Amino acid sequence: MTWKLDGITMEGTVVSPDGEGPCPAVIFVAGSGPTDRDWCSPLLPGSNGSARLMAEALAEVGVASLRYDKRASGTHAMENVVKLSGKMSMQSHLDELIAAVTVLSRQDGVDSSRILGLGHSEGTLHVLHYATTRQDVSFAGIVLAAPPGRPIQEVLLSQLAPQTQVPGGPELMAKVREAAARYAAGQQMDLDPGLPESVRAALASFEAPANLPFARELWIESATDSLTKIQAPTLILIGAKDEQVDMHADGRPLQEAAAGMSNVSFAFPANANHVFKEELRTPAEVAASPGSGYNEPGTRLDPETLDTILNWFSVTAA
Repeated sequence: MTWKLDGITMEGTVVSPDGEGPCPAVIFVAGSGPTDRDWCSPLLPGSNGSARLMAEALAEVGVASLRYDKRASGTHAMENVVKLSGKMSMQSHLDELIAAVTVLSRQDGVDSSRILGLGHSEGTLHVLHYATTRQDVSFAGIVLAAPPGRPIQEVLLSQLAPQTQVPGGPELMAKVREAAARYAAGQQMDLDPGLPESVRAALASFEAPANLPFARELWIESATDSLTKIQAPTLILIGAKDEQVDMHADGRPLQEAAAGMSNVSFAFPANANHVFKEELRTPAEVAASPGSGYNEPGTRLDPETLDTILNWFSVTAA
């Protein structure tokens, strides 16, 4: 499907179950950067994306879905980035989600009173923004898959730390933290040229003119900020094998924020990686080939994760 937002064509895929409906439906919101509607990225090998697999599994149990390319992802990302340069923000991402929900709610056979949001990684923040603001179509429930329980700055620094495990590592990491502190204070990072290239690239992406002001808003945000405002049924998933969002460091503040909230439940599937594929390799094998368990042919959804989602949907979207 295609639709227009601010003069830019957005693209998405609807999956419908057999039967006339009306049926519940879910909107998928992808994670950061160029991640597309299927949760694949041109930065990683493979096209066997988890969102597509989840959408197909949900259709088999009677749940429709729409997953969409953010305007800065997918086949037209390069031309759209030029149009969006300097205009991307948390609000622009929320506008994309609002437009997609509107499209989904108008599909034949979809019950607009039973639309749920399922966000992944950074996408969980956009789902939370939607769910905590007044919208024409309210979410009947939300799934937060790999939500950052810490501010993105802290998550990023924890991800960069292993990349400084070289001679002089402590000094390099200190320079990373100094650059991050300057950025948090509204200044330029002024990156040290002695930092590893991969670290410099990750940090520099937050200063790219095309990403501003979105990157500065993202830098300080976490899912914990909005969780206490959610009244709809909420499922939070963090895989025990996730190398990007940590079940302890991110899960703990989320659990503390949700203390006493009967509408929020948690699951930490034992063999799920960041994109909720089954990960049976050792930590050393994963570290030697990061991202390789994500989207290659033959990778499959983590069975525990899929069972948890399907069981939660069977109750929440009934």
